[in-house]
Amino acid sequence: MAKRLLGSQLFVSRLSFYTTHNDLKRMFSPFGAITEARLVVDSRTHRPKGFGFVTFKSDVDAQNALKAMNGRIVDGNLIFVEVAKTNKDDDDNLR
Repeated sequence: MAKRLLGSQLFVSRLSFYTTHNDLKRMFSPFGAITEARLVVDSRTHRPKGFGFVTFKSDVDAQNALKAMNGRIVDGNLIFVEVAKTNKDDDDNLR
């Protein structure tokens, strides 16, 4: 039985430090409707840290994006994509 995707939010790492929020959204938009594309930035320098999150309206779209984009080279960087861990998942692991 296939493992069910536990969410529609993906964690994307090893992005170029020049990637913008719009770049991130554009990169993943071919896979479905995106509700949020957010880069994590350094609070002191306000520069991207090289990772972020993309949230899709649908779990299926998120799964398709994960399969297509994980391990792909974007802007010269090998990026990694995985399902974002949430506090709910962490609570389940504590039981």
